[in-house]
Amino acid sequence: MIRVKKIAHAVYEMPDVDKQIEYYTDVIGLTVTDKNKDAVYLASTIDHHSVVLHKSAQAKCVRLGFQIAPDDDLGAFEKQVQGHGIKTQRRKDAEPSIADMVTFEDPKGTVMEVFKREAFSGQRFPAKGIVPHKLGHVAFFVTDVKHVTKFYCDVLGFRESDWMGDFFSFLRCGRDHHTINLMQIDANRHFHTAFELRDWAHLQTACDFLSLNGYKLIWGPGRHGIGHNLFAYHRAPNGLITELFAELDQVNEELGYFEPRPWHRDRPQKPKVWPKDPAAANLWGIMPPDEMMK
Repeated sequence: MIRVKKIAHAVYEMPDVDKQIEYYTDVIGLTVTDKNKDAVYLASTIDHHSVVLHKSAQAKCVRLGFQIAPDDDLGAFEKQVQGHGIKTQRRKDAEPSIADMVTFEDPKGTVMEVFKREAFSGQRFPAKGIVPHKLGHVAFFVTDVKHVTKFYCDVLGFRESDWMGDFFSFLRCGRDHHTINLMQIDANRHFHTAFELRDWAHLQTACDFLSLNGYKLIWGPGRHGIGHNLFAYHRAPNGLITELFAELDQVNEELGYFEPRPWHRDRPQKPKVWPKDPAAANLWGIMPPDEMMK
């Protein structure tokens, strides 16, 4: 099976693109790498873009970009997807730095863009803002979590890292504990987008920087039980939730457990089904407010 290896970018629509550009450049600390009449491309480093913005009436995440390995065959991957009865499209030069991609929809309607990275941009990290290391993961609310989870595993090659009960799955495509999160509610929509920071000190200064720029935390700081990452959530100008995180669990795929950390309760810490318990959400104790579900 040809598996995707990395989340490369996420594409968003929103009414006020200019305000979101200001937020991503001045507050989050991304760089505008390209801009045309239809789209704005932003990145941290190496890749040409990790975030793409389009103007539309409603704020939502509409597409996700994933990379396959340099030696993988994109044509063979497309046939693999079609083997599941899924209609695909082949797009040439659809986005800057991406010469060829395969696109198709997941069960909730988000478009998957799968490609091989042929060249790196290699820009330096910005010198202003929070400056995350990378786009870490994107989480969605879904109406059928088992069906959508199966799609990501069977079609894209994701692996299940953990579940909370039978309603919240955490999926990985590399060493990071999760790249896609799926929580079952009564609607299909964006939950949050997460950027990785260096460590606790970086998260602390990020929270201060957010406050100085008028952004209040919705939840956090804390440490999730599932994934064991430090976290802090706030709402971006487009109304969507952003998570800043650090110290996410890293998997040893060959041995089947996550690299040991002092805050783990299981030794070794292996993929499992967590009970719907406060510790699964936050080992430090404070539970998410209702605002997190809006």
